[in-house]
Amino acid sequence: MFDFLDNFLAQSGFSQSLISVTHLIIFLFILAVASSLAYWIAKRYLVVLLEKIAHKSTFKWDDAFIRNHFFKRLAILAPIILIYAAADITFTDFLGAAEFLKRTALVFFVLAGVRVLATALSSFQDIYNSSDLAGDWPIRSYLDAVKIILYILAIIFIISILTNKSPWGIISVFGGLTAILLLIFKDTILGFVANLQLTANDMVRVGDWIEMPKHGADGDVIDISLHTVKVQNWDKTITTIPTHHMVNNAFKNWRGMAESGGRRIKRALYIDTNSIHFCPDDMLEQLKKYTLLEDYIREKEEEIAEFNKVHQPNPEKIGGRRQTNIGVFRAYIKSYLRNNPNINQELTFLVRHLAPTPQGLPIEIYVFSADKVWANYEGIQADIFDHLLAIAPEFGLRIFQYPSGYDLQATMPAT
Repeated sequence: MFDFLDNFLAQSGFSQSLISVTHLIIFLFILAVASSLAYWIAKRYLVVLLEKIAHKSTFKWDDAFIRNHFFKRLAILAPIILIYAAADITFTDFLGAAEFLKRTALVFFVLAGVRVLATALSSFQDIYNSSDLAGDWPIRSYLDAVKIILYILAIIFIISILTNKSPWGIISVFGGLTAILLLIFKDTILGFVANLQLTANDMVRVGDWIEMPKHGADGDVIDISLHTVKVQNWDKTITTIPTHHMVNNAFKNWRGMAESGGRRIKRALYIDTNSIHFCPDDMLEQLKKYTLLEDYIREKEEEIAEFNKVHQPNPEKIGGRRQTNIGVFRAYIKSYLRNNPNINQELTFLVRHLAPTPQGLPIEIYVFSADKVWANYEGIQADIFDHLLAIAPEFGLRIFQYPSGYDLQATMPAT
């Protein structure tokens, strides 16, 4: 065929150099068609076959390779290998073109190989994330570091191919530029070291609720990578924090609460001190109607009577023991919380006085709700204080609050 074509071109007035160029163009066209056919066959049949085998297998890990298009990226290697293998055979008369094609094929082979390896690492990450270890030991940051190393090595090998020099010589040149490389990859190095510290010390995991006011973060950790930690705040915004800032700055991790038996309720009622007084007998009789207080008041009356009989025969005098309305109220709070099924009775349980303040005497409730879900926790806490605020006047107590416009208006004489 080429002899016929050569005779035809020579008779048409083509010079020998143009005939050679024509041969080169024909060879390139044939190689292009062959490589395209090889890619089509690999993608249309080989990839489909491998994916069908993976789907039918009982293993779950191969599904991750399908999701990340691992087999499809393998298909691109077929035409590259064909071009490299056919270069010397096809272009025997065009050594320069053969060398150019081989170098180009090697460059694309390195690029395609890196993409295949990166896809394999991403698939491995998906497989690992489905395991029980993923929550305690995230590996994404390490895989990101490996990918960066792969891309750096790919650049070195591409330069080596294009310059026809040993990659070790190029690596030695990069070694001499250590200071510049450290500056360029400063954030990457800091992120990698920070990830090691975060993981080794178990400081934060995906799914943890953290607070970091300096960065405006208050929500769940949704991703930990080499460079950043992503936090989805409760308003559904996402805060991105540099990984090394998690080591250099303080943050609060609520994991301990999530893993415990409850969520802390710590809040105080401020009692107007002018409303605190001894309980007269008729008040005590009135308060006995509350089932939560009946036994307490009777036991306290017996205890006080016994004490006064020995130490103070006349309890009306100074020094005699008597029940106070705030003491009975505190006992009511304890009994109310002890009988509340939403309170974890096994954890810290305190109802105490704090130091008096200009706003009154604080009675602090320090307990743990059994339900740790935020919305449920807020509901439990609200129900408790709704009840206590409403029942405090039954004990002759007033909750302190600053005068409002309505209070000031009520004190003004009518006009």
